[in-house]
Amino acid sequence: MKRRELLIHILCWGIVLFLPLVFFRPNDTWELRMSHWLRSLGGTLSYMIIFYANYVWLVPKLYFKHQRGLYVVANLILVALAIGLSVGWWQVLGRILPDEMPSHFMSSQPRPHMGPPKWNMLFQSALMAVLVAALALAVSMGQRWQHIEETRREAEKAKSEAELSNLRNQLNPHFLLNTLNNIYALIAFAPEKAQTAVEQLSKLLRHVLYENEQNYVPLYKEVAFMKNYIELMRIRVTSNVKVDTDITIADDDATPIAPLIFISLIENAFKHGISPNGHGFICVKMSHDNNTITCEISNSNWPKRANDKSGSGIGLQQVQKRLDLMYPGQYSWHKGTTSDNTEYYSNITIYRHDSQLCNS
Repeated sequence: MKRRELLIHILCWGIVLFLPLVFFRPNDTWELRMSHWLRSLGGTLSYMIIFYANYVWLVPKLYFKHQRGLYVVANLILVALAIGLSVGWWQVLGRILPDEMPSHFMSSQPRPHMGPPKWNMLFQSALMAVLVAALALAVSMGQRWQHIEETRREAEKAKSEAELSNLRNQLNPHFLLNTLNNIYALIAFAPEKAQTAVEQLSKLLRHVLYENEQNYVPLYKEVAFMKNYIELMRIRVTSNVKVDTDITIADDDATPIAPLIFISLIENAFKHGISPNGHGFICVKMSHDNNTITCEISNSNWPKRANDKSGSGIGLQQVQKRLDLMYPGQYSWHKGTTSDNTEYYSNITIYRHDSQLCNS
């Protein structure tokens, strides 16, 4: 039993045990109050026995193990024993305590010695005992349900963390493979640009290796990473491709964001928006306003060639999975091509994000 649970039990039973000492007339003597309280104590103790016999043993060992018949029989025997204890207590104390008993319905005057409890009192005691047993069952079932729910949430959290870890392990090689292929293409016709690209790549890898291990990173760091990647890709593209960026994120915007969600979309834009035989364009827009982060990416749509080895197409699937895991029910993603199939667009909006997410 946990400490908090133990304190609740002590408080509740303390109130039940000592509450009868409060409900007396002002002119009742302390002796009469104690006499009444001690007489009623037997019934209270018998209810405590019923409650904890159910709470500790009968419910978890019989009821939860689907031995319901044995559970009912055990409770009937327990109720009978508890009533016997209560009656015996009443009779024993009736012989040694004062014969005057205060009452809420009668004046505090001497009254005849109280004999054994009547049948109606036995029925009331039995009914109360059954209600106490039902209360123990209800409390135990509530705690069991809470435990099952907590276990389910922990299992879902562990599963989500495992899936995120698996996605990260896939994402890093995927990103690195595409970037190395781009640098490899530069070496053949622009060695100086390739050297600059390697320098840019080192900055990107620093972000991937260190920031990607966290569930959330400050938005300004993720934006800086995206800008570095775009600059790296600019080295490769020709003058036939127009690259526009409109990123209106403050340099100190520390809003938490899941890392490397948008980079796969930018990779795809450079992969499909560039053609050696024609003009193309790539446009990246990003903003943060009113607790909403929006990233809009569009590019000319040039289908991937059969001999293009720049990735295996897992990027968009990873984006979908990471959005589902990190922002369930808190994002929208609209993507597709225009009616003439010449332009591809991908617009992601994340509606909720706050500092508490960093501790998730």
